[in-house]
Amino acid sequence: MANLQTPHSGYHWDGSSRRFFEGWYYRVTLPDRGQTFAFMYSIEDPSGGTYSGGAAQILGPDDQYLCRTFPDVNQFWASRDLLEFGHWGKTDLHTQPIWLIPAEFDHYVQEGYQANATWNQGAIHDPGSDRSCRWQYSIEPVYGWGNTGQQQQSTAGWLSFLPIFEPGWQILMAHGLATGWIEWNGDRYNFTNAPAYSEKNWGGAFPQKWFWLNCNSFDGERVALTAGGGRRGVLWWMESVAMICLHYQGKFYEFVPWNSEVHWDIQPWGRWQMQAKNGEFEISLTGTTDLPGTPLRAPTENGLIFCCRDTMQGQLNLELRRAQPSGQLILEATSSLCGLEVGGDFWDAPWRSG
Repeated sequence: MANLQTPHSGYHWDGSSRRFFEGWYYRVTLPDRGQTFAFMYSIEDPSGGTYSGGAAQILGPDDQYLCRTFPDVNQFWASRDLLEFGHWGKTDLHTQPIWLIPAEFDHYVQEGYQANATWNQGAIHDPGSDRSCRWQYSIEPVYGWGNTGQQQQSTAGWLSFLPIFEPGWQILMAHGLATGWIEWNGDRYNFTNAPAYSEKNWGGAFPQKWFWLNCNSFDGERVALTAGGGRRGVLWWMESVAMICLHYQGKFYEFVPWNSEVHWDIQPWGRWQMQAKNGEFEISLTGTTDLPGTPLRAPTENGLIFCCRDTMQGQLNLELRRAQPSGQLILEATSSLCGLEVGGDFWDAPWRSG
């Protein structure tokens, strides 16, 4: 596990009272069922204030949505040194929240969650809709963020260690294997070695606009893709940046602003196109969906509000080639279980790179 732990795995809050959020995203894809479960955990303003609180959101089968807030930030806990965190909601315990062995958590915490690099567990219930979800599964990491057997990398490069770029973004595990169960509104989903993924973001500022493509369940290939872009604050100005990164056969293919040309053409909804090239490789992506997508909440300057749209059932076509002049095809892959997202403001027209 130490060989696959990425930078930024620990909790980033410095104890100050400035606006701050940290969010984690865990996903399990069930190819045989054609479904995906995405778990989104967040904490805002842990020191208190207008927007102080936590939440757990789940995007479940057929892009159904479930959310539960946890207003008491004192019931949230996280490790600064490694990936380990949780939030207790309804519980019989009156002690400081900590990591519990799974059986104890199941017994004493009726609502809440806990997660680390190898485990994800929780239970939430929405009394308004009477929807509920319970989950317990182990995770065997396969790819972190970088080449297999080498030191793992920061998603945003070495500058992400400084509070220059906000929000920060780190893929924690590009691909892993999940084994366990998820119970969604009474329906039980059991799985063994299902494709799993996790990432996080954090900071005191919020992106104006962004897009995201992610998939690690391809037809006949073990491939892990994460691509995305956003308009974010850098000191006193705004910049638009994007990247495409791929893990395939133990190798990490990285197309980022400091080593590649990255271009994008993103519709307000329905079609995501990206291309990138550097001195060695070229890659192109096309993600599409006819589904309406599901609105999700995200941390903003005005708290956790609906400001993005997702589907976990997008179509994706990917081509990876050697750079010209050879143009040799390395990989051609497709999926019907791609995560697609747009978020933020100003989506009244397509967003194209300059």
